[in-house]
Amino acid sequence: MQLWVLVLFCLSTVLLIPFEVWLWGGLAWVASVTLTLLTREPALQRRMLVLLGCILLLALAPISTETSNVKFLTLGLPFLAVVALPPLLLRKTDPEVFSFRLLPEKFSKLEFIYTLLSAPLAYFAFKLYFALSPEVPFNWTLSPQPDSESLLRLFVGINMVGIWDELFFVNTCFAVLRSLFPFWKANWGQSVVYVSVLFDMAFRGVGPFFVLFLALTQGIMFQRSRALIYVLVVHLIVDYFLFQAIVGTYYPGFKAWWHP
Repeated sequence: MQLWVLVLFCLSTVLLIPFEVWLWGGLAWVASVTLTLLTREPALQRRMLVLLGCILLLALAPISTETSNVKFLTLGLPFLAVVALPPLLLRKTDPEVFSFRLLPEKFSKLEFIYTLLSAPLAYFAFKLYFALSPEVPFNWTLSPQPDSESLLRLFVGINMVGIWDELFFVNTCFAVLRSLFPFWKANWGQSVVYVSVLFDMAFRGVGPFFVLFLALTQGIMFQRSRALIYVLVVHLIVDYFLFQAIVGTYYPGFKAWWHP
């Protein structure tokens, strides 16, 4: 029954967030809630119901790449809620689930090398991604001519979402699932959520394949280090090259800030 709870959780995430199929997605969500309650396992009930609540909130959130002040507020509040509420709701009963530790207990060459490799990998990944799906950069809106304000908003928005990605997908969603399921099931579960939200936001075309690779590797690295520093640095490196790729598509030849 536990496996079906996870399967229906993933199915409801895909149907509700990127595809907005409220009938079937709602039925899958209700089925996951029902099976969660039927397990009669208090820890699983508490943790999965909190995650299912987060999915419903994200399904209702106006997810997009818009960078207006209103959008920062209307999207920022639900994004903040799904990161802040789970540890608050579970702080007395399940305090061991969440870890906001920034630094690892010991240095790891593997994580360090992966972090360094993320720069060239991100650069070539976006080259390939935008070549295969040339319409994707235009899911972010910029002015016809480059101006400092729109570029700054884009840069801030991309990086704020990038930090949120790791705090929610890895440090919240993966952390909860890992406490209930074997590692690989938990990692694939959080990757489904990762891909669903970012597909809804902008990463269409072949984007889900690239996002899935990032999500799985971020989960592996967090599992090894139990620290946020590596996943955050890798994601911010990826976001830097995403920003440069979008700007380069809009304004060929234009050199955005600290262009490589």
